Amino acid sequence: MTEGQVARRSRRGRDAINWRHPGRVVVAGFAVGTAIGTALLMLPFATASGEATDLLTAWFTAVSAICVTGLVVVDTPTYWSGFGEGVILGLIQIGGLGVMTLASVLALLVARRLGMRMQLFAQTETKALGLGDVRRVVAGVIRLSLTMEAAVAVLLAVRFAWRYDEPFWDAVYLGVFHAISAYNNAGFALYSDSLISFATDPFILVPIIVAVVVGGLGFPVISELLRRRLRRGKPWSLHTRVTVLTYGALLVVGSVAVTLTEWWNPKTLGPLDLHHKLLVGLSHGVMPRTAGFNSLDLAHFEPTTLLINDVLMFIGGGSAGTAGGIKVGTFALLAFVILAEIRGQPTVHVLGRRLPADAQRQALTVALLAVGVVMTATVALLAVSSFALDQVLFEVISAFGTVGLSTGITAKIPAVGQLILIALMFIGRLGPITMASALALRERPRRYELPEERPVVG
Repeated sequence: MTEGQVARRSRRGRDAINWRHPGRVVVAGFAVGTAIGTALLMLPFATASGEATDLLTAWFTAVSAICVTGLVVVDTPTYWSGFGEGVILGLIQIGGLGVMTLASVLALLVARRLGMRMQLFAQTETKALGLGDVRRVVAGVIRLSLTMEAAVAVLLAVRFAWRYDEPFWDAVYLGVFHAISAYNNAGFALYSDSLISFATDPFILVPIIVAVVVGGLGFPVISELLRRRLRRGKPWSLHTRVTVLTYGALLVVGSVAVTLTEWWNPKTLGPLDLHHKLLVGLSHGVMPRTAGFNSLDLAHFEPTTLLINDVLMFIGGGSAGTAGGIKVGTFALLAFVILAEIRGQPTVHVLGRRLPADAQRQALTVALLAVGVVMTATVALLAVSSFALDQVLFEVISAFGTVGLSTGITAKIPAVGQLILIALMFIGRLGPITMASALALRERPRRYELPEERPVVG
């Protein structure tokens, strides 16, 4: 064998190993799940009419479900049959828990052990800190998810049966569907107007809000909060403190801002009394954190309110949760980096800890990639549709942030525009860095450093 043949075989071997990169496997897992969901939704008995669904509609719905977004091109309760709704619910659960998390659970059940590669795949999806933590994290994710979904489902089912006279099994089905959709921040509803009919019912809105917040904070944060409560005196980790403080601050600011800007709008909050205005305002301060339910008609929102929602949707929720966006941790870290630069400090300090340089680069990369994706998609959608900028920008950020809120234009966007939204949902769910690492052909470690020279900034 010649030296050239050896080199080519070595390169092929490295490329084969690279394609086993956990990030690429996560992308492939979601792609396979989407393909299966699309095929199932195209079956004739998946629709209420008994007619087969066209490829684009089925594909869009499957991607929206598995990416826990909630954007739809057809009315969910009237278009899909019980089977179709079941497929959507299954895709939501798979997307929320993570394809690799479910695969790890199956491996545990079958082999009673996790191989090194499977642990790496699960680590990528669950954001576990170490290989030894993966098994505990996977079990914890499943346990927390099912417990939270069951509790919310019971509360909603009781309310549907008692207040709205739904038959017992219909109430149970409605409770389970909306509980899973809420916890996974999906935003799919079995009512054509989402939650507008329940805008003044706290027994429906509050459980859904709680499920959205818990799912959006992420398992690492919820797990640590529960453990620290049992072990008093132990401080929270930096990740938990940053996530809880930033998420809470944005929740308050968002709720207040939406309430104030819509307070006198006769088509939204205007006709409601005080406590109902506060309830609905809280709901719409939470839902842009990538939940997708709406208790007001967003088509009647003021332009200022739409812009506020754009910001909240772009930021999203907590890392390793069911929410999308660039994540509150990324937003907070960038804020601390800016503050340190304004103060002229050589290092960045966050709540009593020094922030590593690689974390700063990662936060900046995530944010700038997200801005680039959103701006490119917005320009493309403006070129292929006749909608106004605020509507298109809202739709694009909603898709990228896997939110699911819409001003009502999703089904009216041309087919090429819907394909753009599909790509946005897929990219937004997996994250810019995961997608980039999955598509990169090979890693290129730097073996040397060039001479340093400082350019003019600003």
